[in-house]
Amino acid sequence: MLNLSKNGCSVRVAFSSEGLLTPTAVALGKFDGVHLGHQRVIQPVLHAGGQHSKGNQLTNQEYTYSTVVTFDPHPQEFFTGQPRTLLTPLDEKVQQLRSLGVEQLVLLPFDKELSALTPEAFVEKILVQQLRCQRISIGQDFCFGEKRSGTAQDLQLLAAKHNIPVTIVPLQTYTGDSPTQSSCVSTTPTQDARISTSLIRQTLEQGDIENANLLLGRPYTLIGDVVQGQQLGRTIGFPTANLQLPKDKFLPHQGVYAVRVFTLSETSDTAHIENLGVMNIGNRPTVNGTYSSAEVHLFDWSGDLYGKKLVVQLVKFLRPEQKFPSLEALKTQIQLDCVVAREVLSA
Repeated sequence: MLNLSKNGCSVRVAFSSEGLLTPTAVALGKFDGVHLGHQRVIQPVLHAGGQHSKGNQLTNQEYTYSTVVTFDPHPQEFFTGQPRTLLTPLDEKVQQLRSLGVEQLVLLPFDKELSALTPEAFVEKILVQQLRCQRISIGQDFCFGEKRSGTAQDLQLLAAKHNIPVTIVPLQTYTGDSPTQSSCVSTTPTQDARISTSLIRQTLEQGDIENANLLLGRPYTLIGDVVQGQQLGRTIGFPTANLQLPKDKFLPHQGVYAVRVFTLSETSDTAHIENLGVMNIGNRPTVNGTYSSAEVHLFDWSGDLYGKKLVVQLVKFLRPEQKFPSLEALKTQIQLDCVVAREVLSA
């Protein structure tokens, strides 16, 4: 069973300063992916004020709410004017933050006004006045303020004027088998590379799902509602569930993947394992597909999945998408894909 929540708690999502839970302990950054590096930045603010007392008086100091502060839209999208797909669209980000124990997510509206704030004004207006920050955690490479002029060290100095301690978390690097802390930044996407959203996107684009999963600290996941497709898979004995994914979800390299599939409960974020399977991401060239789709075939499954929400964890890239001379040739290849996937998933 997959449980995306922690102790049944929920994450409060705020799009403005209204209704914020304050005072706060803030992890500040973009946090697309909520990868291992991001998790290290978030860790220092978790339960910073102690546990909720459930009616008992809090001791010594006022309770501070563990809060992740990020930006909407993504700053790159604002500056380029081009839509940006995300490793973790909002709903998925909320689920990941909840699993870590974060109590609040604040999405600062990234607009002309916010981007023009000086580092000093950002600290004063956002962190001190709006968020009533009691402590802050950032990554070593964090930049903020107009033209990204403020550094992590600048934030530490500016916050000190308001008696707000700032934790600067060392960059996490990937050594090929496990993440480590490092004070230097590598530009190569191989060993000793800095764990970053851009590196994860690059590995996913290459179909290197296993390394992407290591960098994330969990399987890369596609979450979507099952909608009616062309039902061509049934004609060759491999019925598929067609997933409707968020429009801003980043898709990995087109092709076939071995996957683990869960159905998400309609009443909670608890999901029960349904089956193992194979997923195809692509245009289905053998049947002259004209649009990209994500379709999953579940092993040993018979039943109606329409309208259900599936959580699909990508485990291994099996092969790129290709056009076959006939449906019979496609059927033979899918049979082989299923055999290979079963071996991978049972290992």
